[in-house]
Amino acid sequence: MARIAVVTSSPPNVEGGHLVIARSLVQALNAHGHHASLVTTPSYQFGNQAREYWDTWRTNVRTIDGKVVNHVITTRYPSYAVRHPSHVCWLNHTMREYYDLWDPFCARLSPQGRLKEGVRRQLIHAADSHFFYWHVKQMYAQSKTIQARLRRWNRTSSTVLYPPAPPRAYRCEAFEPFLFVVSRLAPLKRIDLVLNALATPAAQGVRCVIAGEGEAHASLTALATRLQLKDRVTFVGRITDDQLVDYLGRCRAVAFVPLQEDYGFVTAEAFASGKPVITTTDSGGPAELVIDGTNGRTVAPTADALGAAIAEVMSDSARAERLGQAARSTAEGMRWSDVAATLGRPL
Repeated sequence: MARIAVVTSSPPNVEGGHLVIARSLVQALNAHGHHASLVTTPSYQFGNQAREYWDTWRTNVRTIDGKVVNHVITTRYPSYAVRHPSHVCWLNHTMREYYDLWDPFCARLSPQGRLKEGVRRQLIHAADSHFFYWHVKQMYAQSKTIQARLRRWNRTSSTVLYPPAPPRAYRCEAFEPFLFVVSRLAPLKRIDLVLNALATPAAQGVRCVIAGEGEAHASLTALATRLQLKDRVTFVGRITDDQLVDYLGRCRAVAFVPLQEDYGFVTAEAFASGKPVITTTDSGGPAELVIDGTNGRTVAPTADALGAAIAEVMSDSARAERLGQAARSTAEGMRWSDVAATLGRPL
């Protein structure tokens, strides 16, 4: 079996879904008989992209602890800049501010800033395309959303390989009458849309637990107060893995409505817990997994449409259970052993 380096980038002291994916992949590769380890390349403050590429390019992934590495799997910007003759990329995302999020990013800049960042954007597109063509021997995308971005922006073809849920002791204990939302509290996660949906007449009475922390916490709690939701919505902050499994095991449904999410582990984890997911047509990765009326609901990204879908699922425990059974079947078809077998072959 091969000695494999799983390479991702991460800012210091930041724990995100990309690291969960990378660690889960390392665990799966080791279970498959390989000798896998995690390598984390630098990720600096915004504006230091050139240094990130340079330091990643210089990172030695040909040996680890004096032992030859046979194969490398990279995942996230700019980890794919590393050099190895057997290099597979399982892409989570590039730097989205210079791709699909360019318009909202650029709108906040001065004319001089737009000019400067426009040049940087062109250079990053060129660098990414170069590394995808010259460094990566096989390209996999973690969703069709990512696959479409690669095709559009980098003219790079890829194969979709969805990450399964992280290996945890998921269970379905009950379908208690509360909606569960778990996410980083950031604008792109659109938890404000969930709150506005809960304020619609259709969703009156629905209770909701929101887990997570982030820069939008204050604005979201203020919005809940303005919408008179404080008696129905509970913000529980950051939770442990055991608490996550507990909430997923007891809730009736999960709402996850980000904007063009790369993938989103929340959907896979809810499915593994036998719970339906309510999402929107523009959520990206989640909308690829949720089959409307089969393992959840996929509706237009409006408060009224989302509120009606939430009310429909939350008012009928038997229906939620049927959707959850289909969701669990979806999760059972996504196995880390298959991912390890696909990505772990040296080229």
